[in-house]
Amino acid sequence: MTRLTRQTPNRTLRTLQREVDGLFDQFFGRTDGGDRDTSAVWSPSTDLTETDDDYRLRLDVPGMSADDISINLQNRTLTVSGERTSERTEEGEDAVRVERAFGTFHRTFTLPNAVDADNIEATYDGGVLTIHVPKTKESTRRQIEIQ
Repeated sequence: MTRLTRQTPNRTLRTLQREVDGLFDQFFGRTDGGDRDTSAVWSPSTDLTETDDDYRLRLDVPGMSADDISINLQNRTLTVSGERTSERTEEGEDAVRVERAFGTFHRTFTLPNAVDADNIEATYDGGVLTIHVPKTKESTRRQIEIQ
């Protein structure tokens, strides 16, 4: 009798991802059953978009205030850092599962030469930090007509 088995390649990838996540959790001392170490390093998810006039970075940093975040520019290196503190459980309350990351984060981005560093702006709304990095006039794209 021939036996048919359903192949699911994604299942193998998911299993591998869980194993790798488990190794990282063991290395950094994190477990699902309790508080994560407040000194743990985490990295906010970031989107980078480009238009003809500017670059925009959007970092997911929910649960933080603008005062918790620092943005620095030195030479062409833009550094975003901060710290998200964990919410303590109340007396008589034990954490059953903690998945949100807490602690410090540090993201560094190397900017191209042709940005207007004096006019970089940042806004924070709804847990998303948006950094607007304008390009210099010389670096903006322009259409060249063929003669």
